[in-house]
Amino acid sequence: MLGALTTENRSMFQKVLITFVISLLFATVGLYFGQFVPTALMIPLAIAELIMIIAAFWLRRRKSVGYTFIYLFSVISGITTFPIVSHYASMAGAQVVLMAFGATFGIFAVMATIGAKTKKDLSFLSTFLLVALLAIIFVGIYSIFVPLNSSGMVAYSVIGAIVFSLYIVYDFNQMKRMSITEEDVPLLALSLYLDFINLFINLLRILGILSSDD
Repeated sequence: MLGALTTENRSMFQKVLITFVISLLFATVGLYFGQFVPTALMIPLAIAELIMIIAAFWLRRRKSVGYTFIYLFSVISGITTFPIVSHYASMAGAQVVLMAFGATFGIFAVMATIGAKTKKDLSFLSTFLLVALLAIIFVGIYSIFVPLNSSGMVAYSVIGAIVFSLYIVYDFNQMKRMSITEEDVPLLALSLYLDFINLFINLLRILGILSSDD
């Protein structure tokens, strides 16, 4: 995957991946402690999570996003992910969670390799992906007030899984082409973390709904 990178940039690329993996470990810790967090706190934590995402990408020009920020975000994200994981585990069985994680890991690895190996600059995808992401967010908010049926949720999750899979390809392609600095590492790792966790949630919904309908 790193063959197309210059020697100078390879160590920074690897540091992004290491920071990403550590963020997943922090998220796992948050997921564990999520079972002890009162339900009433989940919405405030989700709001805090959203504010942190907005702040992270607003501060990126100043390169003010540090390691403490991303690891704290990962813990909060893990906590807020617990109700989703718990719901589908109770509805379709714990094996569905493991299947979703395995599928996420596999898809992430494949898409990351494609993004890093592709010689073409995929920056032209940025506008399309942003519009698709905003549409997903809008539908997600709408579904809070007007819940989707099982078929609608599966379709919504399939589209979400495709969009975040493409984001993985896009992010790795752009990382390969940029000169990564030490200040860039946390934000780039955060982008990969968001790709991974959102892909996982969408795959979990798909497998959970389909398994429960059997």
